[in-house]
Order: sequence, then structure tokens, then C-alpha cells
Amino acid sequence: MKFKNSLKLAALAGVAATVLAPDAARACACGCSVFDVATSSMLPQGAGGMAYLEMDYQNQYRNWSGNSPSSAIKNPDKEIRTLFLVAGLQYFFNREWGIQVEVPYDFRTFKTESANPNAPPGAIAALQWSDIGDMRVKGIYTGFTDDLSIGLDFGLKLPTGSYTHNDAFGDVDRDTQLGTGSTDLLLGGFYRRHITEKIPLTLFAQTELDLPMLIRDDYRPGIELDSAVGVYYEGWKLGRVRITPVAQVIFSERTSDSGQNAANPVASGYQRLLLSPGLELHMHPISVYADVEFPVFQHMVGNQLVAPALFKLVFSYHF
Repeated sequence: MKFKNSLKLAALAGVAATVLAPDAARACACGCSVFDVATSSMLPQGAGGMAYLEMDYQNQYRNWSGNSPSSAIKNPDKEIRTLFLVAGLQYFFNREWGIQVEVPYDFRTFKTESANPNAPPGAIAALQWSDIGDMRVKGIYTGFTDDLSIGLDFGLKLPTGSYTHNDAFGDVDRDTQLGTGSTDLLLGGFYRRHITEKIPLTLFAQTELDLPMLIRDDYRPGIELDSAVGVYYEGWKLGRVRITPVAQVIFSERTSDSGQNAANPVASGYQRLLLSPGLELHMHPISVYADVEFPVFQHMVGNQLVAPALFKLVFSYHF
């Protein structure tokens, strides 16, 4: 989607995206970067800025191993329910250079078999907590073509999120913390093209690589690659409101975590393919974007919790 004088989440959606991506901006047992790509309205449109509030939600309660569901008995974790709130600012100084900063605040509910030695067998520990997540700071370059159809982004995911929250019995593993404790290199890019001059239909592709570099306490989160390919249509209007439907395919891959404090046996790493219909409403300077992401293929290493659907809602102000 095009937005006058703004880019938008390009950094998270990363101006990069070619499919999905459980990302490292927000750690979670099954990956959450998937929220950081596949938003075509993030793509650059020239000098200007955008402030936005993003809300992402997923409820992971289905146990999955390999390519198919697995018995819940095989996984001590029973539910990971998370609401991600992200305050973001994106600004382009000119047609070539821009920056993006995102500050997440996350709410998590986690249910797992209790490690309390005095609890009866199978007793469930239910924990709830909230805290700041891992910030992302990125630069964006779009000077390759006059029509801004190609761009690159690069930056860091900073270890601002908590990675030490726990109860007295150590029920919260590192991969279930709100922060990873790592400093990650972020590299991504995007491409878009009008399919035909007669019909306002645009093809877009994005991708982003999340590469952990500096780690803490012998835990290294997996390397993540998130990508999205989709189309959006800009031919609908209702009064002053532009209505833009979006259809996209999201792919996400993450290698297994490593280090002494990673899950043992290994229960991390995956490949996922999602289909995501979305809709954006834009009445300058306000826009609202929403989508739902449905997994159609999932391969999980070990036993991991997955969500049947993921939800995204973004409110933006363009200036």
C-alpha cells in the first residue's frame, strides 16, 4: 500500500519481508518475528514520517512436532499467550534515507508443568508478567531507483527486554522470556512493482535476516529468516477513505537455539508457511491496518507450542 510522505513499519516489516518471521525483536518459544514482516504499507513513499502503535496477539496451545500435531503429554509447556504492544517511529529525511525505532511492551501468560518438588505430579504452574521487550533500531536506504521500488534496511535488535523473569522453581526457560538477552544484526530488503498500468494492483516482496551476535549467560537464540510475498489493490474508495485489501504468503525459518541454557532436549527451530489476508483503511493522515495469519505448513524441531492463528492491528499517523 502506498502512503504519501511515509514509509511505515518498513523496518520491522522490515522493508524487508518475503515471508513471515518469528523474529528476535520479541522472543517466544515459537518465534514472534512473524509480526515484523508482511505489511506492504510500510514500504517507502518519500520524505516524511509516521508514528504508529502496533498490537500483535497469538495464543500458542497446540503441541506440534515435526510436520504434524503431537500429544500434549510430550510437552511440559501447555500454553504461551502473548500480547505485544509496539510503539514505533519511522522517518525519511529524503527520498533515499530513513530510520525506524520500535519499542515493544509485552504481556505474557505461561502455563507449564511445575518444577515444584512438593507439587503433585502434573501440577500446572501459571505465570503472568509484562515488561519492555527488545528494541529495534534500523536505517533504511531506497536510493536505487527513482520510483523507490527497491530498498534495503539494516540495524540492530538491542537486549533491552527482560530475560531473567522466573518463579522460585525456575519454570520459565530462556526461550520463553520476553527478551533474548542478545544483540542481533538485522538485514533486510524489499521490492515492489505495479503488475499493470490499467489496474492498480501491486506485487511486493520483503525479507529480513535476524543474526544474533553478542549473547548472555550461554544462550544463543536461533538465526531467523522471515519473508513475505503478496499483492495489494488500491482501486477502492469510500468518500475520503482509501480501502486497500492485501493478500500475502509468509515464510519463516529459524535454526535451533544453542548453548548450555537452551532447552534440552532441543525444542526450538522451525519452518513455517502462512497465508495472510489483510485490509488497510487510510484517510490522511490516519491509517488502520489489520491482518490474520493462518499457518498452512509447520515443521517444528522437538515438541513446541503453536498458535492456530496470529493477529495484527496497526494504527498510524503520517506527518
